[in-house]
Amino acid sequence: MSAHADPDASGRFVSLRSLNDRGEAFDERDGDPGTPRLEARDIVFEYTAGTRVLDGWSAEFPAGSMSALTGPSGRGKSTLLYLLGLMLHPASGAILVDGESVAGMRDAQRARLRASRFGFVFQDAALDQTRTVIDNVTETALYRGEAKRDIRDRALELLDRFGVDVPPDRKPGQVSGGQAQRIALCRALLNAPAVLLADEPTGNLDPATSVLVVEAMRDHARTGAAVIVVTHSPEVAAACDAEIRL
Repeated sequence: MSAHADPDASGRFVSLRSLNDRGEAFDERDGDPGTPRLEARDIVFEYTAGTRVLDGWSAEFPAGSMSALTGPSGRGKSTLLYLLGLMLHPASGAILVDGESVAGMRDAQRARLRASRFGFVFQDAALDQTRTVIDNVTETALYRGEAKRDIRDRALELLDRFGVDVPPDRKPGQVSGGQAQRIALCRALLNAPAVLLADEPTGNLDPATSVLVVEAMRDHARTGAAVIVVTHSPEVAAACDAEIRL
């Protein structure tokens, strides 16, 4: 069954139907299958006083879904991704992760939650230029305290899967833009995050690699994750279960 996005009378609320009735396995350790993996309620955000880019915006992103955020530049799509990823605070409203509001969390608690439950693919890859490719992929998992040998093996498998054909001890400044974006995707997927947020993940990729990346994100959604993608690509949006226009 496909999901769909339906605005309410105000045009601001979007609800996505759960995809768990596909018969796919749901890990009960990750929460109630009926609870959205990620939810935004009445989010208000202002760049400067009086300039609102989001005004009472709400949406639900259930486990097992892949959603596209689309619309013209300047509508706040990337800002929304940062809000959903707990890197910005809304002026009002709430973000809920597995049904629990993060509104009262301290910054350190939010950081731990991001490390344990979220994966990010930023528009500019956001790799640490002072560290090697392999260290960039493994840094978040090491922050979580996982065994270095296990992490490295998984990281090398992901780099191979996405065709990052460069020595793992090379620095990001020595790889192409497309390779950097694939390295960022490997970093995001390494921890099998419950929520994957991607900002134009195919923007610097050739068509064949774009297909590979989109399929990887869809595969990850099928594990029970919520995948949310900012994109200007009609092809990427069409591959998602729902499209939400801003």
